[in-house]
Amino acid sequence: MDVCGSRRRRVRKAPQRDLRVRKRFGYAGNVPPQIHGPEFRVPEAENRTRNVRERRNLSRRPVLDPADADPYGRTMSPAAQNPAVHGAPSGPRPEDLQLPVSRDEIAAVQSRRKRIAFERAMRAPFYAGKLDRIDPDRLDDPDEWSRIPIIDKEMLRGIDGDQLVICDRSEVAEYWRSGGATGTPLYYPRTFEDMRYALLQLVRCWVCAGGEPGDLCHMSFPFGVHPAGQLWSRTANLSGIGVIWAGAGNTTPSEVQLDLLTRLEPTLWMGMPSYGLHLANLAGSKGVDLAAGSVRKLLVGAEALSAAKREKLQRMWGVEEVRDLFGMTEIGILGSDSAVQEGFHVWTDQAVFEVIDPDTGREVPEGEEGLMVVTPLFINNATPFLRWSSGDIVSMKRETSLDGPFSVFPVMRHARRTVGFFKIRGINVNHDEFEDLVFRLPSVTDFRVELVAERDLEDLRLLIEVGRGEDEAAVADRTAEAVRRTFEIRPDVRVLPLGTLARDFEASVKAPRFQDLRN
Repeated sequence: MDVCGSRRRRVRKAPQRDLRVRKRFGYAGNVPPQIHGPEFRVPEAENRTRNVRERRNLSRRPVLDPADADPYGRTMSPAAQNPAVHGAPSGPRPEDLQLPVSRDEIAAVQSRRKRIAFERAMRAPFYAGKLDRIDPDRLDDPDEWSRIPIIDKEMLRGIDGDQLVICDRSEVAEYWRSGGATGTPLYYPRTFEDMRYALLQLVRCWVCAGGEPGDLCHMSFPFGVHPAGQLWSRTANLSGIGVIWAGAGNTTPSEVQLDLLTRLEPTLWMGMPSYGLHLANLAGSKGVDLAAGSVRKLLVGAEALSAAKREKLQRMWGVEEVRDLFGMTEIGILGSDSAVQEGFHVWTDQAVFEVIDPDTGREVPEGEEGLMVVTPLFINNATPFLRWSSGDIVSMKRETSLDGPFSVFPVMRHARRTVGFFKIRGINVNHDEFEDLVFRLPSVTDFRVELVAERDLEDLRLLIEVGRGEDEAAVADRTAEAVRRTFEIRPDVRVLPLGTLARDFEASVKAPRFQDLRN
């Protein structure tokens, strides 16, 4: 048995007819397997190989909707799929994005794909006995759908990792690491079919977030098993955007990244907001003026972006805009900020989004805040998550002031998280609220919180870095007083040399700003 819980199968060679299909559609050379591969979309008359495969597997998987392979029956242009053959692409065509044209079309896709998602989940050992009383013919009924149990990361950490896996190893294209500042990391397989839709979702994000053909992006998302850097870099090329493959600070040291930003003059920077602040702080300590550089826009994700953090990034980098991106390892990359900056335009044809009352489990009225619950509709061939909760409190509205094809999608605004608290001296403190307060202090460039206990007394130690030329003692006193007024606890504030925290944070996928050292 392999790590996916199934026997290894001999991989069959692709039939020679596949070469004829490539010629028919204008392809030559080696088409990237994550875009082409044996599951490449072709007209139904040519799709006999897939049909044979489906018939062979009927004994172990349910019969799926005929539209399973492609919700809209469209495919990317040859130049977008294979820039190595066709030269530098001009960016994806509108039809490459496979965007729905109406909310009715989205509703039809959701109705069809919910049944498929449910049937796939029924095959996972994790869901054994959990879905037996759910009527698969009534999944469009909100009452019936809400009976499906919500799943979160803490539940997964308590089980064998293979309990949610339904694929054979021969179907696995790659593994994705679920990042985080705390807890044991989890690893999820993704099939070749999953990857087709993952790349589609990311290309949409590039377009919606304002990436343009001819842009050059300095990529600071991490590489390795964590998928963000590799996925964004691959799809940048499909969007007509060049990439500097730097990675996070543990791949390319931050000082080297500053040199690359200066010498190669990228127009975009992409990475986690915290690392963007680290680079800006380090630049200040080295006398590098990022605001006078070539970068015109920041694209960030993988962490909550508060208004204060957005403003600080925009000011320190001197950029026109900071655009936010939404996604998770468990469900895919499912939304993007846009020029109107109303929130995330979320791909509701790729996943079912719910905003529910965490106490009752029922959906809240449009525009009200509630717990976000997401069911991926296409990236579920390996791990069929139903009603996944990351602990985020959000609101959603149908209407947007954005014009164009992305206006068909609703807008989701992030409010806060139900996880990410610490308690000290009987006081609950939310991580996001604390971070928002500190980043609004103009003299503080970076910080870390340490919860310590000495001689049975708890203390909140706040380590900060301050801007050049600032009175460190005065900044420390103002910071301590601001925290006391807001959270009714006065921290022990200590000032560190500029760049100290950036070096400490480089070894982590996400910056561990809050550390509990009381144990």
